[in-house]
Amino acid sequence: MIVDCPQCGKKVLWDRNNPYRPFCSERCKQIDLGAWAEESYVIASMPPEPDDLQDEGR
Repeated sequence: MIVDCPQCGKKVLWDRNNPYRPFCSERCKQIDLGAWAEESYVIASMPPEPDDLQDEGR
């Protein structure tokens, strides 16, 4: 299967022999990891309910 590198968009063979999959290279993998570390990416979620916050104090 051929996929797009999530970082640069280059076409990449999805193969067990590619240690960087789904990325095309170690560079793209490191760029993506750095973006997560800098909190450039976020996962959308709903704000906690007030009842959920009270349970955390127990």
